[in-house]
Amino acid sequence: MERKKFCVNGEWRESKTDKYMPVTDSSTGEVIAEVPCCTPEEVNDAITAAQDAFPAWSQMSIAKRTQLMFNWRNILVAHLDELSVLCAKELGKNLEEAKGDILKAIEPTELATAIPATIQGDGAMQVTTGFDTVTYRMPLGVCAGIVPFNFPAMIPWGWMVPLCIATGNTIVLKAASMTPLTSMRILELFYTEGHFPKGVVNLVTCSRNEADILLTDPRIKAVTFVGTTAVGKRIYSAAAANGKRVQAQTEAKNHALVLEDCDLESSVNAIINSTYGCAGMRCMALPVVCVQESIADDFVALLKKKAETMKVGCAYDPETTLGPVVSAKHQQSICDWIQKGVDEGAELVLDGRNVKVPGFENGFFVGPTILDKVTPEMTVGDREIFGPVTCVKRVKDFDEGLKIMNANPFANGSVIFTQSGYYARQFQLLTDGGMVGINVGIPVPSAYFPFSGNKESFFGDLHVLGKDGVKFFTRAKTVTTHWYDEHSKHQSVGTWEGSVERD
Repeated sequence: MERKKFCVNGEWRESKTDKYMPVTDSSTGEVIAEVPCCTPEEVNDAITAAQDAFPAWSQMSIAKRTQLMFNWRNILVAHLDELSVLCAKELGKNLEEAKGDILKAIEPTELATAIPATIQGDGAMQVTTGFDTVTYRMPLGVCAGIVPFNFPAMIPWGWMVPLCIATGNTIVLKAASMTPLTSMRILELFYTEGHFPKGVVNLVTCSRNEADILLTDPRIKAVTFVGTTAVGKRIYSAAAANGKRVQAQTEAKNHALVLEDCDLESSVNAIINSTYGCAGMRCMALPVVCVQESIADDFVALLKKKAETMKVGCAYDPETTLGPVVSAKHQQSICDWIQKGVDEGAELVLDGRNVKVPGFENGFFVGPTILDKVTPEMTVGDREIFGPVTCVKRVKDFDEGLKIMNANPFANGSVIFTQSGYYARQFQLLTDGGMVGINVGIPVPSAYFPFSGNKESFFGDLHVLGKDGVKFFTRAKTVTTHWYDEHSKHQSVGTWEGSVERD
């Protein structure tokens, strides 16, 4: 078992804490590392290092920062297999899903290489007579990223770091204590092979108490967060109250609407992938399916048949299609939710509890689970379970299905399976979901577009990635210029000094 350090100013330091947090191999249950609960002083040191690095980094030419980002993208590609195995081991995703986690960190890095174009402002000459105005996008300063456990590469190193540093900011990452190893390894590569200036990215692991420093320290200019809605609301309120820019991506309970004219097998295949992929531990999973009553029996039977063929096993076994969940505590939480669904009156069609994998008896496994005939008053159909559990809600028609979907407090994503152009268009128009799929089970856009959750799934004004991401990490600076000629230098200056012009 390895005792990990934290990273400040490009240096890995031993913590002075007396509290360490375990990191487990989710497939075996073994503790494979310990990470420090960094002290307040150590969090402060990370902020100081980021602040000290900011002036030189923000004033480095955009061209040079872009060259570093191009090189960094290639380093991540070169270490794709190594990082995928590490991600699978500490989190539980199967190898293909873990590889996707790394690839979804590389994609926003590629977006960041386009920063010479995306950071451009606007301008015009002769806005009024003799006056020119231009708006620049300027870096904010030191930013903070508070990371969840479920995407140890994509979220810190895709959603947070690339656009943050490419636009000239520096950052302090608060890595997830349950899954910090992938992020730590990437940071090692960032400095040893990427050759970035010291202090541009700093990393700590700590409890909520120490992380709260990031919400109040005046040197932190922006906070980007991914996690639960309750915590996201608290972070948004606290950081905004301290004058910081905030984006908080929070919980989801994405719904699909399956109409009777759908391609049934293709729809079920997409739902299997989106519901059980990453063991359901993602905010773009598809845990609720509203199925038109006329095809509901056939849908549930086919869903069960296909779910039963999934191989539950060790995350880093190439044949595994459904790996373990992140911890014993989370495993128990999912099992409790399954029982709650049964107690509330849902029909348990497929039970994934008590799954045992030979040779990995202590792993945190939950098999695919299906709860049918879930009704609106059942909490199991409206609260985030974050596991491989499908809730089926039977509906009469499009209108009833849409009404049930939009009644949910979360609105990250929503999906419809239909061959009807009319209903597809109506769905796009009327759904509350921020990311919409038409016969697409996981409507996550590429990094060139924003990850645009709504309602209780997001708090803030600017989403991660896309143009929103560039704007979030920059502030506007508008410059108005006037040069005196022989005529104008002798004129008196009016109240609005050239910004107002009338005939």
